[in-house]
Amino acid sequence: MEAELVRVFEKIRDGIWVYNGLFRLVDSWQETSDRRQVFKFKLEIVDQALSGATGSSRHLDHDRVIPSAVKLEVWKRDKGCCIKCGSKENLHFDHIIPYSQGGSSKDAKNIQILCSMHNLEKHDKIE
Repeated sequence: MEAELVRVFEKIRDGIWVYNGLFRLVDSWQETSDRRQVFKFKLEIVDQALSGATGSSRHLDHDRVIPSAVKLEVWKRDKGCCIKCGSKENLHFDHIIPYSQGGSSKDAKNIQILCSMHNLEKHDKIE
C-alpha cells in the first residue's frame, strides 16, 4: 500500500498557522509521554509541484523547510504583515534569495513575509 500524502501545518502562535508543505506519511505509532498517550509520525517531504496523478514525487532536502524559530523571528521583525504592502491576509514566508539558488532557510536575514500576491509576483527572482 502506498504511503498517504498529508498537508502539514505548524502553529506559530495563537491564530497563526503556517503551511509547511506536502509530506508522505511513512509510519505512525503511539507512545507514552508524561502519563499521556501521544501519536508520533514519520514523514518525508515531497515536492508538491511535482506530485502528479500517478502519485510520483521527488524527495526534497529537509533544509528547505524554514525552522519554527526562524519563522517566529521573521514574524516579529516584519510585524506579521507583508513587507511590500502591509497586508495581514494570506501571508507567506518567502526566501529573499530563493532556496533553488542557494538561499538559506535557516537564516532569518534570508526570509521575509509577503502576501500571496507579492509572493506570486516575485516567484523565484532575487529582488
